[in-house]
Formats: sequence, structure tokens, C-alpha cells
Amino acid sequence: METAAKLHLSAEHEPPDDCEISVREFISLVGARVRNLRKSRNLSRRELSERSGVSLRYLAKLEGGDGNISIGLLKKVSIALNMPIAMLLSEDIGQAPETGRIAELYAKADSATRARVFHMLDPERTRAQKAERLCLVGLRGAGKSTLGAIAGREHGVPFMELNSEIEKSTGVPTSEVFALYGQEGYRQLEADALSSIVSSHSQAVVAVAGGIVSDEDTFHHLLSRFHTVWLQASAEEHMGRVRAQGDMRPMAGNPQAMVQLRQILKAREALYSLADHHLDTSGKTVEQSGLELSDLIRSNNIICDKAECGSFTR
Repeated sequence: METAAKLHLSAEHEPPDDCEISVREFISLVGARVRNLRKSRNLSRRELSERSGVSLRYLAKLEGGDGNISIGLLKKVSIALNMPIAMLLSEDIGQAPETGRIAELYAKADSATRARVFHMLDPERTRAQKAERLCLVGLRGAGKSTLGAIAGREHGVPFMELNSEIEKSTGVPTSEVFALYGQEGYRQLEADALSSIVSSHSQAVVAVAGGIVSDEDTFHHLLSRFHTVWLQASAEEHMGRVRAQGDMRPMAGNPQAMVQLRQILKAREALYSLADHHLDTSGKTVEQSGLELSDLIRSNNIICDKAECGSFTR
């Protein structure tokens, strides 16, 4: 009995092993994260207790890194702090209050904004994902087809119009695609055509329809897999270029056409501005804009020089 008592006493005074130390550090980490988040939101411990329904005693133990963490109670705390519980438990993010705030904002952001955040935080990975693919975005009449074809020839890579790729896959003109598949069906075909280009080309210049920004997932995919350039122009120039191409439909029987065009441009500006680069073609000739686009491509190393390029497709 005496020997057993001595062994028990000895075990109680043994130093904690690495696993136990790791657990204690983790509990302290979570507690500190909860405390910092609470303070960053200017909440007292009592206010957090009232919001979460968790006792002051538990919150004090949690923030002090004392004792085991109850997942159920921690979930209540995470809801009250408007923070995913995974962010409280992660060992990969820092303890600074702004880290949690950034995670919170990221969780609420749309996919296009998330793509921009990734580009800023991990540019090398983003560049690898985009390979040497360039996509021109903007309203109809911005010059995407004309300048895209010039850029493709200049840099020796394929130029593709997404609508033409859709026509190839469906076997019908784009004008009939809407009648056959509807708006939702067209958007799915658009997404499929974009994915096909990504999987088959590491080098390409692509022009897309102006409305591609209306589908969040497709636009996110575009931003994350292509270097993007927003071709800008005034509403008047957009309309004038379309009419110069012989297409009078925008004005036919619609005296409010210009007003509507300005509204569309205004509504999409925030999304177009998410593009990596902006090129204003207002008041410029095709030659001038073509040279500026080529300079932009070279200065940002978007597509390698023809002499250095091998195969254009994977």
C-alpha cells in the first residue's frame, strides 16, 4: 500500500509530456483568440455572456486558457462573435484581432472579391493558376474582339471568342442559344466553354460577353484562371462602335437605349474594375489601343515572347 501511494504521488509530480503541453498551448491560443475578438468588437465579457447565453464563469475560464474547451459552448460564443468556429479553432492563423476581422470579412465577401484577395496575398500561386491566359472583359463595343485578335497575332497565341466556342459546342448560333436554352442555360454553356479553354490552353487570348460578370461563380473562375483586362470606353463610344459595325438593333424602336446603356455600364463598373488591369480606349484608334494592350502584356509578363514560347497548348 505504501509503495502504491508513493508511485501515485510520483506520477502526480511528473512533468507534463509534449502532448499535454501542446494541448495546454492550444487551449490558451483559443482563449486568447476569443478574448481579442471580443475586445475588437468593444464587447465586455458580460455583454458576450448575454449574447451567447454562456456563463461569465465559463467565459473567464475560456479566455484564461483554463480547463477543457466545450465545443457546444464554444459554438455559442462563435455565433455571438459572428465568427466561424473553425476560425477560432484553427492553429494556422495569428492571434491579432485584425486577423479574425479579415477572416470574418473574407467569409462574407463574394467570390470575385475573394479572388482579388488571394491575388494580393499569394500572387505567385495566383500567377501559376492563370498561366499565360489573357481575358478581355467589358461592354459590347469596347473592342474586345478587335484588340483580342491583334494581341493573339502579335504574341503568337490562339485568340478565341467565348460565344464562338459556345456555338461550336452547341452547333447553333448564339442568337438561337438564348431561345433554345434560356438565360440560365446560356450561362451554364458559358461556364462550360470557359472551363474547356482553361483545361486545354495554357496560352490564349479570350474575349467574353459583357454579361459574364452577372454569374458570380463563372466570373470568379475567370478572375482566378486568367489575367484580365477591362477595356473601358464611354457609353457614347460603346454605342457608336456597335452602330459602326452595322448593328442598329440597340437603337431600333428604343429612344431610351442610351440611358439604358449608361445604367448597365454603371451597374457593372464595380465588377469590371475587379480585373487585374484597366485599359481606356476612349478617343483612341484601333492601332493606338492595340499598341497599348501589347505594351501592357509585355510589361506585366502575361504572355512570353514568341521566340521563347514552345507549344501553345497543354
